[in-house]
Parts: sequence; structure tokens; C-alpha cells
Amino acid sequence: MNILGHPSLAWLPTALYFLFFWKEIRVYARNSEENHASPRVSSSSQWLLLPLLILHGWMLHESIFTPAGFIFGFAQALSMMSWIGVTFFWFESWYLPMRGLRAIVLLAAGVCSLLPVIFPGYVLSARAIHDPWFRSHFIVANIAYGLLSLAALHAILMHWQDRHLHMRTHDQANSFFAKWGERLPPLMSMENILFRILTVGFALLTLTVFSGLFFSQTLFGRALFWDHKTVFGLLSWVMFASLLVARWRSGLRGLTAIRWVLGSFAVLLLAYVGSRFVLEVLLQR
Repeated sequence: MNILGHPSLAWLPTALYFLFFWKEIRVYARNSEENHASPRVSSSSQWLLLPLLILHGWMLHESIFTPAGFIFGFAQALSMMSWIGVTFFWFESWYLPMRGLRAIVLLAAGVCSLLPVIFPGYVLSARAIHDPWFRSHFIVANIAYGLLSLAALHAILMHWQDRHLHMRTHDQANSFFAKWGERLPPLMSMENILFRILTVGFALLTLTVFSGLFFSQTLFGRALFWDHKTVFGLLSWVMFASLLVARWRSGLRGLTAIRWVLGSFAVLLLAYVGSRFVLEVLLQR
């Protein structure tokens, strides 16, 4: 059963994500000593978010692995990336000050979880769904894409945080964004979190790229299918690998590292999500 056939259920994760986002924004808007002294997310808020993560994950699974076959498109890819991002921060929030980071991830999840309702995707394969190895490959691939998407979002946030610290004036100190920025972890901690995400995401991307060469036989009947997806996928792998090597050998950091992360992610995005958007929305194929 395709869960997207039930509009009330399909809209539920979106509504709940925006509800959590609104709750976070209300916390930022109050300038009190209690809020400044509590950079961590409360345990009650954490446990309330868990059922939403389970619901969103279950709905994604049911809408992708259907009796009709394997249904996927750019909207499902973005929705899954956002779910993985919220899940990652849910775990990290137990022992790191993630309050400022969680709001932007919840907003992105609220928007992305709605996309599959508008763009339901297409049946890509009717037989691959019965292959447990392909299903494992698909899940690992999307966790990798989700984590690397999160790394790109994190890098953008770091760039904003750096500019905010260097350009903040007295009039800006009491603005909403200033209060929100003060709840973010220090830049050094943000950078450490970024490379932790990148390391795990790259390891899973490595597994995805090379196992994908095997599963192209399942989808296309050829051991290696040299299309734009394969080319951009391999190119992004090389760029992420070079970034991590540069970090390990020369301590790459700062704006250079942020630009490298964003460039690598842009290539990865072209490998699948961008191509599916062009085919489904622009070309209607």
C-alpha cells in the first residue's frame, strides 16, 4: 500500500516538523537567563521528537518499497536526506549543545517531507525491490547522501556564523538572528562536528559507489553504466576523499574547507537529485 494515497497521513510529518520548529523559534525569541544557560535540548523535547522520526521513516519506507515496485525520485531523495539529518541531530543532541542547529534542520525537514506528496516519483524497477542486497545498497546510499547533505548545510551555517562574529555591531546584538547565533556551538566545535559527519558520510559513500557498480547489473543489465550519475558520483567521491586527506595531512580548515565541502556536495547533488528533478519536473519523464 502506498502511504501517499492517504493525504491526511502524508501531511502529518510536515505539520509536526513545523510545530517543533515553531516551538524552537519561540525559545530563541525569549531572551532570558534560563535560555542562555541551557544550550542543550531538553530530554522531554527529545523524546517527543522520537515518534515523529519513526513515523516519517516508516512512511518513507512504505512509499518507496511498494507492491508495484521500487518508486523513487528527487522528492523522495530530499525527504530521506532531511529525515537522516534530523535523526543524526537527535542522537548528537543527547551529549552536544545542538539547540541552535536543530531549528534549521527541523525547518528543512518540514519542507522536504512535503515534496513526495507533490512529486510522487516513478517506478524505477519492479524486480529490484525483491533483492535484499539491493535494498541494503539503497539504504546505505541514502544514509551517505543524507549525511553529506547535512555536512553541506552545516558548512553554510559555519560560514554564516563566522561572518556574524566578525561583522556584528551593537545594533545587531539584540536581533533575533544574533540570539539564535549565540546558541550555536563555538566555531571550533562546529568544525569538529562537520568533519565527524564528513568522515562517516564518506565511508558510506565509498561503500555506495563501489557496490553501485555491482547493482547496475540489476537495474540496467550492464556491469557498468557510464551515465552522468556514475561520472558525477565518482567525481564527488574523489573530491570528498581529497578533502579528508587534506584535513589529515595539512589540517585544512576555515573558509577553504567550507568551499571544498560545498563544491563536493554540489557535484554529488548533480549525480542523482538534480538529474531526477530535470527528468521528472522539467521533462516530465
